[in-house]
Amino acid sequence: MRHKFGYKKLNRTSEHRKALIKNMLNSLIKYEQIKTTLPKAKVLKPEADKIITLGKKESLKNKKMLISKLQDKTTATKVVKTLSKRYEKRNGGYTRIIKAGFRYGDKAPVAIIEFVDRDVEAKKIDKKKNDASKSEQKPKKDEKKVATA
Repeated sequence: MRHKFGYKKLNRTSEHRKALIKNMLNSLIKYEQIKTTLPKAKVLKPEADKIITLGKKESLKNKKMLISKLQDKTTATKVVKTLSKRYEKRNGGYTRIIKAGFRYGDKAPVAIIEFVDRDVEAKKIDKKKNDASKSEQKPKKDEKKVATA
């Protein structure tokens, strides 16, 4: 008998499901916290734990396996250099799922999946700084450019 050997198919084809998990893994590693639906988070949790465990042992084989699974060298190096060092003494359970209510449009259960002991500053990686950059780049309308000769 093969009871309970299945996995969540998430109503997708196998290629779509693999791409979805890979993209969510890359986002989770980059930002260390993402918001998604509860079934997707439950599928992502064991995959993320396996990636961290793979990165703990620094060997060429493991680095190549990480790059092949994540398809991104920057996230693979982050796993090897920062995340594996952070969870060196932990034997498992690198991620947690926090239920966050229901989505407004379709009432789908929403969850936040994050790394335990995460870096709070990692969430702000791609956000642009609006204060200093706008004032330096654009001159005001009232100011006239004076040509110096």
